[in-house]
Amino acid sequence: MKTIISTAAAPAAIGTYSQAVRIGDTVYLSGQIALDPVTMTLADGFEHQVKRVFDNLNAVCVAAGGGLNDLVKINIYLLDLGNFAKVNEIMATYFTEPYPARAALGVAALPRGSQVEVDGVMVMPASSR
Repeated sequence: MKTIISTAAAPAAIGTYSQAVRIGDTVYLSGQIALDPVTMTLADGFEHQVKRVFDNLNAVCVAAGGGLNDLVKINIYLLDLGNFAKVNEIMATYFTEPYPARAALGVAALPRGSQVEVDGVMVMPASSR
């Protein structure tokens, strides 16, 4: 059975998708860009965008009954792979070991002019199953 996850604490979908979908104990999180969930405006500057993206992802994880440390896989999309070290630095403030599996990809463009997007897969913590 498929359960749609939605929260006002993360930006509303700007297309034909859900913020997340839960199937059994697995939650598939749609990509989050650096939109403020209230104003739907893009955060200024790369560092603020990365923080906003992880804040948005966390809000969806919490709405599903987990948190960022329950993510088992994330994909990071960057306009400039030269920013990869900065993403690692910021990510270390949001996650604790063991870290999720991860891929980082350079892309030509992202929605709304964002410089970063992150999506993920979460396995529900035992307390939420």
